[in-house]
Amino acid sequence: MKTNNLTKLFLCIALTLNFSVFAQLNFPRSSQQAKVSQRIGITDVTISYSRPSVKGRQIWGQLVPYGMNNLGFGTAKESPWRAGADENTVIKFSDDVTIEGQALKAGKYGVHIIVKQDDTATLIFSNNHTSWGSYFYNPKEDALRVDIKTESVSHTELLTYNFDIVEPHAATAVLKWEEKAFPFKIEVDVSTIVLDDVRARFNGQDGFQRQNWERAANYALNNNGDLNEALGWIDNAISGNFFSQKTFNNLSIKGQILNKMGKTEQYATLMDEAAGMANKNQLNALGYQMLNAKDYDRALKYFKQNVANNPTDANSYDSLGECYKTMGDKKNAIKNLKKALALNPPANVKANSEKLLAELDAI
Repeated sequence: MKTNNLTKLFLCIALTLNFSVFAQLNFPRSSQQAKVSQRIGITDVTISYSRPSVKGRQIWGQLVPYGMNNLGFGTAKESPWRAGADENTVIKFSDDVTIEGQALKAGKYGVHIIVKQDDTATLIFSNNHTSWGSYFYNPKEDALRVDIKTESVSHTELLTYNFDIVEPHAATAVLKWEEKAFPFKIEVDVSTIVLDDVRARFNGQDGFQRQNWERAANYALNNNGDLNEALGWIDNAISGNFFSQKTFNNLSIKGQILNKMGKTEQYATLMDEAAGMANKNQLNALGYQMLNAKDYDRALKYFKQNVANNPTDANSYDSLGECYKTMGDKKNAIKNLKKALALNPPANVKANSEKLLAELDAI
């Protein structure tokens, strides 16, 4: 009997549906999947992998052969280890990084390792992150190879990736299994990435908040950013747009930028204006800022102003006494430090006043 085209179409649809349902079935794996992430600055690093167990087996040199090997399946004639189980181990970087000092672009990579007998290994980042394991490994798809030193560690039953060392601009990722570890350092140019992100965000809603311009200028000031750009940003916060407002905070940031640019007179004048807006703690900090800059006249003026504004505050007298001591005025230093102690100061202020008095007695 002849089957018409309509019958064939329904049969194809039914088969497709059956295969689709079968593909969606989900069962536990012997090697459970896992994911670990670490943020370095504002850059996210994520490793997705499967976790086989040792189960009493000899891992290195047997289950995981040394060197490159023909696995007897797939298209690869020589394959490294897949650095996990099942599918590719995949590492993702949201920004450009360096691995052990070598540059690698943002993106997703399949991770493979050539394990060697001499406590070294070669870490491979492949542009192909979608293949199954290392069966289809192709060296032409390598994005980066780096040689690393392996380490001996206590027994780790389940293959595990961790970030064991985390620093402001770097993190060390480590693969551990059985009694071997494969560490590799990931470094990020945090300042450049942050400032590039700031510039992009200022074109959107984030550009309509005064505090964002202040934070950006302060970050550039303290992280080797472009000082002229930082000055433009802080000017935007002070008077550049309808949301701008002159505050102690933004005047202080602008003053520090000017000082770093060598414009000391403009800096000092601006700090006088900022002092007129300062609260007790801000004025105290400003006094120490001037003390560190050896602008003793301004430091003394700010500390005196704080005492006049807060005549019962022990810390204000302690700071004024420290200023006099730094300037070599022993008499006024002792007078103000004793006044601080007479006002029942908190423990930290008391300790500082007593330390300074002891030093003055030794003079």
